[in-house]
Amino acid sequence: MNWLLPTSKWWIGLLAIAVSVGSAQAYAQANQAAGAKPAEKPAVDKASPPAAAQAAAGTRYRKLAPWVMRSVDNDSNVSETLSRHDVVELTAVDPNFDWAKDVPFRRDIWHLEFKFKPLRRVMVDIPQPSGKMQRKPIWYLVYSVTNVGKTMHPVEEKDGTYQIQQIDAPIHFAPEFLLYSPEYQKTYPDRVIPAALGPIRMREDPNREFLTTVDMVRDIKPGETLWGVAMWEDLDPRIDRFSIFVSGLTNAYRWEDKPGAFKAGSSIGTGRRLARKTLQLNFSWPGDEYDRSEDQIRYGIRGEVDYRWVYR
Repeated sequence: MNWLLPTSKWWIGLLAIAVSVGSAQAYAQANQAAGAKPAEKPAVDKASPPAAAQAAAGTRYRKLAPWVMRSVDNDSNVSETLSRHDVVELTAVDPNFDWAKDVPFRRDIWHLEFKFKPLRRVMVDIPQPSGKMQRKPIWYLVYSVTNVGKTMHPVEEKDGTYQIQQIDAPIHFAPEFLLYSPEYQKTYPDRVIPAALGPIRMREDPNREFLTTVDMVRDIKPGETLWGVAMWEDLDPRIDRFSIFVSGLTNAYRWEDKPGAFKAGSSIGTGRRLARKTLQLNFSWPGDEYDRSEDQIRYGIRGEVDYRWVYR
């Protein structure tokens, strides 16, 4: 019948529990006697999510090291808000229209903050017209754009001069990406490849939405940041150096009229050339065309700048 008797360890554990409960009751009675109020639960603001939820929402994206995203200077200048031109549509009618000569044209100028990751490659099964799948390398560039505000806005003063104010306003972003090989004189426009979006997102950040060039066309509010991806396929494997031209990061432009091109009766704009301010990113890709990896792609070309702003 010894198996009915509790062991000494069992009695010790039961005694410890009893002592703990008694101590807790004694502590509560002492506090009540001293006039202490029981601890109150912190109030919860039902109108806003808990701080823990807010913190989790802010850190759900993959955290990148500071040097992963490359940034460029937007090279903004007050002179971009003003240009002077003859109105050739009028001077062609009468060369004595002096008021149509050297006319100032003023405009608001904005720039988006642009950051990008190094060019990468992913293998994707691409549907073919035949209905079969073909595994192909897709090159892509992950980037972000931010409307930092500070749009340059010319304001006329009472004395007829102009001052430049910085304002915050939505910016309409319509990007265009062109990959150009100077060696082989080949230009590759960015393409929307739906089959590549999933693999790219899983590799870069499953929790982040990467917009294609088509989906990115929208207004960006002040302080808003959007992430996008530009994609290319069927690149010539012999390419050793190339540039990526990014348009739409600013509305700055230049225009000039070819002398004598416009004649009376010609269509408006005849002989006029418009050039948009465009970002040029330079890359090198040394190695053998049959055995090269994305790790061999280098941002910048020896003897040249890493990036520059050009008018195209």
